[in-house]
Amino acid sequence: MATCTRTVWKVLSGCQKQLLSAGGPFHAAVSQTAPRRLPVRTFAAVRAKKKEKNEETKKEAKKEKVAIDDTDRHKPFGKTAWAPVDDVYVTRFYPRTTHGAADSIEMLKRFQELDFTPPNQPVYVDLKLDMKLEKKKRVDPFVSTVHLPHPFKAEMNKVLVFTEDAGQAKAARENGAAFVGGAELIQPILDDEISADFYVAVPDILPKILALKNKLRKKFPKSKRGTVSNNLSKTLELFKTGHEYLVESDCFIRTQIATLDMPSEQILANLQTILADVCSHRPTSLGPFIERAIMSSRTSEAIWFRTEGVLPEAPQADEE
Repeated sequence: MATCTRTVWKVLSGCQKQLLSAGGPFHAAVSQTAPRRLPVRTFAAVRAKKKEKNEETKKEAKKEKVAIDDTDRHKPFGKTAWAPVDDVYVTRFYPRTTHGAADSIEMLKRFQELDFTPPNQPVYVDLKLDMKLEKKKRVDPFVSTVHLPHPFKAEMNKVLVFTEDAGQAKAARENGAAFVGGAELIQPILDDEISADFYVAVPDILPKILALKNKLRKKFPKSKRGTVSNNLSKTLELFKTGHEYLVESDCFIRTQIATLDMPSEQILANLQTILADVCSHRPTSLGPFIERAIMSSRTSEAIWFRTEGVLPEAPQADEE
């Protein structure tokens, strides 16, 4: 029995020494002055490298996209061939087909006959513009009004004229203004008792009609749109029969140009007038203004067409 007791005490004393050497938990029977083995780090942290200025400038510089020229290739890059052989094919394997403007109009008329849709449905044109100018400048989104050679609206536009001069008011009525008046027209317009397609004003009355700015929004008279002028006869002549279009989402124009029951020659003439007016808002020396042109009717599919044959050719400078 004594031998077993001695053996147990030896085992307990050995365990106590191991706990003290390994820094184990504190016990009341163990002296607090016993040495402990603390962990020692035998490696050093890697010093961060300083970024060089050249590397930062290279990282900020963006890589320019390389344009692939497919003119001399037997097929376009990433496509199966230049043109499909069969009538039924997968469109993503071939380049998009673009038609002439006159051919696009005839295709829309043919679609209407095959689909049995209304013949007097509107014809729209959708343009994407290249708004870039020199030195990182851009063309500001604009609103323009043009005289179409063949108007497609049966009724004339209603034009309201703001003026307090008796002579100007008389001239406006004689030239076909629907409403003429001064500050007394503000409340009827706010109450929706009076509405018009265009609002024209003389420069002197603009401070008095600022209360209509939130109500009229884009129709509020502005000099950029040509609705602020002292020459009311010329302004009314433009806006009574004019067609207005504007640039939306920075670079897109979608507007009606005709109805499908009009002759093809008249539709083409209206298209040429609108494209020529659009291209007049940027110098021709910077290249083509229209990047993409689409023609469609209300019920037809979109037809991509080329604008080269429709736009007037830019005059070339005589070489000395």
